[in-house]
Amino acid sequence: MTLVPGLRAQLLIMVEMEDTAKKLGSGDVPVLATPRLLALAEAATLRAIERHLAPGETSVGTRVELEHTAASPLGTHVQVGVELTEVDGRRLVFAFEAHDRRTVVGKGTIERVVVDRARFMARATR
Repeated sequence: MTLVPGLRAQLLIMVEMEDTAKKLGSGDVPVLATPRLLALAEAATLRAIERHLAPGETSVGTRVELEHTAASPLGTHVQVGVELTEVDGRRLVFAFEAHDRRTVVGKGTIERVVVDRARFMARATR
């Protein structure tokens, strides 16, 4: 495993109806849903480390702090960037920020733990 602080990744989406609070059931307005923002940030953390894990390893989320600070209506382009800020054994801490052309729409931290995929799944399905 070659995980070191400073690894980064970004994702860019255009908010569509499938991304909205109304569609996901987390609200009744057609703006980027908080759960979708979190899913995007988590996907970016995976992208940042995927080439740095040993064969058979993956990571699982264990803790999230999220501030969703501005609404992103349909058609808005939102970019989510993450950076690995801390590596403590198998524990990884990422900072993330999401923004549109005008403002920061969300930010926070995500913690993940590196696990052996097969062992993790064996424990999860018993």
